[in-house]
Amino acid sequence: MHPIAKMNGMVGATVIMGVLAAATTWVAYQQGKHIDGLNAAWKMTWEILPLLAFALILSGMVQVIIPQELITQWVGSESGAKGIWMGTLAGGLCPGGPYVSFPIVVALLRSGASVPTVVAFLTSWSLWAVSRLALEVGFLGWRFVVIRLACVFFFPPLAGYMAMFVMKVIK
Repeated sequence: MHPIAKMNGMVGATVIMGVLAAATTWVAYQQGKHIDGLNAAWKMTWEILPLLAFALILSGMVQVIIPQELITQWVGSESGAKGIWMGTLAGGLCPGGPYVSFPIVVALLRSGASVPTVVAFLTSWSLWAVSRLALEVGFLGWRFVVIRLACVFFFPPLAGYMAMFVMKVIK
């Protein structure tokens, strides 16, 4: 398993998030707004929890359904450019927000996907966002969307190649 895929970083992130939550709750308490803040948090939890649960189930199933050899061949550390382009394409087509994509990223890393592939995936998910295009066109028009996509089109694979380079330098 790749070190980035290990859960050790989750402990630090959880501690930081806990400290930030406690600090903002204290500030809200000082302003007499802590109950409103907790109610908003409770409402948001019930809105997001089902999506998060399904995304985590999807993540777990991806880890056990897709054979390790297939992951290694297509997006593993030896996949090189093929893995970067697969990550770019998959990231651009990945629907949903971070509650969907990040569990998939964790599943990919735990299953043996390379860091450059996952960098390309996340960059493409963020910049291409095919699932968001209809909304963009509706609000901003075709011309804007075409210009935006033309400006960011090469960044996902470029980010993957840069990650490959950085990994070689850092070894």
